[in-house]
Amino acid sequence: MVPFRPSSTYASAMTLGDQPPAPPAFTRAAESLRMAEVRPEIELEDLPAPQRLAPYSAAIGASVYRDDDELAVGRLILLYDPDGQRGWEGPFRLVAYVRADMEPEITSDPLLGPVAWSWLTEALEAQQADYSAAGGTVTRAVSEGFGNKADDPVTTELELRASWSPSQEDLSGHVAAWCDLMCLAAGIPPLPPDVAALPRRRDDPESDRTK
Repeated sequence: MVPFRPSSTYASAMTLGDQPPAPPAFTRAAESLRMAEVRPEIELEDLPAPQRLAPYSAAIGASVYRDDDELAVGRLILLYDPDGQRGWEGPFRLVAYVRADMEPEITSDPLLGPVAWSWLTEALEAQQADYSAAGGTVTRAVSEGFGNKADDPVTTELELRASWSPSQEDLSGHVAAWCDLMCLAAGIPPLPPDVAALPRRRDDPESDRTK
């Protein structure tokens, strides 16, 4: 089980306003977000969930580190509507966001979009996370400084936004796939199949992020 940084908003994201307690199916799915085994380079935390996209929602965030450098960040949002919504193909929907710094020559590659999208689909397949109705976008962003920020270096980033409908309530494989996607975007290769992932505890300052 992955240790999370606690958030006082997590429980309130389970229900909205004066609604009754969340349905058991949503509660089980939301709890499974915490059950994924992820790499030691990744730190997970609870985030406030958006409350207007579906009757029930939950969210987690992640950062990928090498030593003390943050290489990529992301969010994963779980939406649940017992009646489903158009295009969902089921009551659940996952919405993912990943942003990572990249070298300019990489972001200028015309194949970056298809390759980045394949990182997601192949990660879901590798984690045996069944899904349907996937869609998303890949964006290259260039940031330049002006005025008193004119001396700031030009930075280039990759942003991937995607959503898909999980086929099961246990979302741990989907979380693991999303974390694998962030590592690939950060330039960290996948772990060999026979190497176990050992999550880093956020409350252990002596733990190394990488070995």
